[in-house]
Amino acid sequence: MKSKSISALLTTVALTISSGAAFAEDVKIGVPSWTGAQAIAHLLGAVVESKIGGTVEYVPGNNATIFQAMDQGKGDIDVHPDVWLPNQESFTKKYVDGAGTVTLSENSYAGNQGYCVSKQFAAEYNITDIADLGRPEVAAAMDSDGNGKGEMWIGAPGWASANVNEVKVRDYGLLDFIEPIRAEEAVKTARVKDSIAKGEGYAFYCYEPHAIWYMFDVVMLTEPTHDPEKYKMVQPSDSANWYDESYVASKDALKQVQIAYSGSLADRSPAIAEFFANFSLEANDVSSFAYEISGKGRDPAEVANEWIAANPERVDAWLGL
Repeated sequence: MKSKSISALLTTVALTISSGAAFAEDVKIGVPSWTGAQAIAHLLGAVVESKIGGTVEYVPGNNATIFQAMDQGKGDIDVHPDVWLPNQESFTKKYVDGAGTVTLSENSYAGNQGYCVSKQFAAEYNITDIADLGRPEVAAAMDSDGNGKGEMWIGAPGWASANVNEVKVRDYGLLDFIEPIRAEEAVKTARVKDSIAKGEGYAFYCYEPHAIWYMFDVVMLTEPTHDPEKYKMVQPSDSANWYDESYVASKDALKQVQIAYSGSLADRSPAIAEFFANFSLEANDVSSFAYEISGKGRDPAEVANEWIAANPERVDAWLGL
């Protein structure tokens, strides 16, 4: 009986150790405020839960918070789902190239950034280029608070792109006509909807991929062609005097967008780290996925699992199957 008891105990210990390896596959996914990042975050999480059998926790945070947590490697936040380069280059230079504590996936999709107005507003005032926002009648049509300047949303607090846009408003010579506004993206989306419904003027920072292209009839304005000599951006993380040291007077180059994850994840949750290394999406995937979530108000987990079921070969490729 004693021998059987010891044998049973050893079997239990072995099963516990084996189960522990499975339970080790867990991840905390950073969730920035923009819709594309939120969509990708939930897609990553759905694959981890449904295909790897891991556990997932979603942790809201801005770029600085997420990168710092990934750098520490303690599992507070393990992955950034939507790293736009070179927008967030100050973080990747510090933690990927410098400290070597964060890993960038090799697969990316192309991101395009600019400024949009509704097609209705563009047609009424013949607005095609960013410079048109500096015409007095256009600026007046965008002035909702009566302070003599038209409002333009440049991004949410904490966004590196919002810093770029603030510099651009100055260096495009628009500061006398345009007031750059920072607010959460939900505020911008509500304002776009309201301005179209009321036939009012409104301009805002926009980018592809994004749900907005499925939600409203908007058009991206032209800008001076990207010129590296006219694109010298210094981020706050690099200098306290970033605004004065920057000069940006041309369109952003097309962006390289990918995920980044903590280097320690390979030891803590190797199957998840391997999945992240293989993960890839197209811009249209992100736009349509984001629209289902933010445009239609659907549950992110439901949309993600629906997408996984419809794209088994792509998901299997991410998992090395």
